[in-house]
Order: sequence, then structure tokens, then C-alpha cells
Amino acid sequence: MPRSELLRATDLLVFYENAVAVNNVTLVVRRGEVVGVLGSNGAGKSTLMYALSGLLLERAVREERRGGERITILGTVQYGDEDITTLRPHPRVVRGLVLCPERRRVFAESTVAENLLIGAFRAPRRTIADRLRFVWDLFPDLFDLRSRPAGFLSGGEQQMLAIGRALMAGPTLFLVDEPLLGLSPMVQVRVIAAIREIAQRGTTVLITEQYARPVLPIVDRGYVMEGGSITLSGTGGELMRNPHVRAAYFGA
Repeated sequence: MPRSELLRATDLLVFYENAVAVNNVTLVVRRGEVVGVLGSNGAGKSTLMYALSGLLLERAVREERRGGERITILGTVQYGDEDITTLRPHPRVVRGLVLCPERRRVFAESTVAENLLIGAFRAPRRTIADRLRFVWDLFPDLFDLRSRPAGFLSGGEQQMLAIGRALMAGPTLFLVDEPLLGLSPMVQVRVIAAIREIAQRGTTVLITEQYARPVLPIVDRGYVMEGGSITLSGTGGELMRNPHVRAAYFGA
């Protein structure tokens, strides 16, 4: 039986002033899937994720109020049975659409435990202990470091913390933007294993990455993004066998 759609972005366009960052993108994520968006640096992946999470809409409103950069967002975003195109970020989080942004962005002066609790600030109190246990199980290192300020963690530990903090919000759809950026191969393996575990526990995942090799084996379906546009799509296996993908991302 086909899985139902959880998210559909249709004809999504994003302009910064007159420069196109996301160009007429249509993308579907079905419940229970891991969907990947692959592309090089500057392909528009992060802009896409910020548009889906509502953070780009929030930024566009702020920029307009202060007479700054003009950001134009066109197209529609459907989440479940609801059109969320004009919904701000916080209501999207309440509905279970949660972003873990690129470059970690932890609260450096707060401890690991405090960072995680910040992620749960809208969560029902009865759920917090279970969510903490899930994060500790997923990343045991963080439990040992729970009293350490996040600014003193390594890059890999900060990435684990950023993922854990987002999980504390209880995502139904987990948007993970460039989680492997700047990580050693060993830590990349741990992060990918964690994302696989998150999906196996029932959370739908949309992940963007420029490193295709570790990501493609865990995705059900994927898209290739170039110059702001979707240029290829298929199952993870189909993309791994595609000559264009192999040449661009595997050196084959």
C-alpha cells in the first residue's frame, strides 16, 4: 500500500533581491521515508530547508520591516492536509515539522543538558524525560558531557547535540540540513547511523547533503539539486547507479 504524503512543496521559488536561489522546485516526502536532497555547495539546499521550515518567511518579514534585503517566496507548501505556506516557524514546530540547521548553531555558553532542554521548550512536560532518554541512547557521549558548556565540545559532538536538541521538539518530519559538514569520516558514520535509527523509530526524515556516498545508502528516495533546481530524482539505488551522480559525487 503506498505511503501517504506528509509534505509536498509545489513550484517553490525563492528570490534574494533579483537572484534566484530556489527555482521552481516540486518535492514530495511520504510518511516513514528518508528522503535526500543532494547538491554541491551553493545549490540552494539550505534555502530550500529554510523555506520548508518557515524560517525564511520569518527572515523575509524582518527584512521588509527594516528595509533590508528583499526576499520573495512563491509556490506552496502542504503539510499533511494543511497548507502551511504562510505559517510562521513556531506553529510549524508545534505541528511536528522541525529543522536541524547546518553549522550546528548550539548555544555555546549553555551546557549540553541546557541545550537539550531549550529544544524542548514547547514540549509537553510529560514527554521530556522520554525524549532525553532517546537522545542519551542515540548519543551516549552527550550523556557523559551533559554538564559541559557546548562551546567546549568538538565539532562532531556539537553536531550530535544539534541533532539531539532538534529531536527534543518531537519531530514528525525531521529536516536535517548538511549534518556531515566539516566532520571526520568516523563521525560521519556515527551521524548517519543515528539518522537511520531516528527513521527506524518512526520519524520521517528529509536530509540535505553534498556528500552523497554516506547518505544514499540510507535514503528511500532522493533528489539532485543544481543551481536551485531539481535535476534528477529516483530511489537511493537508482541515484547510486546513475552515471551523472556517480561522476559528480563518487568520482566514477
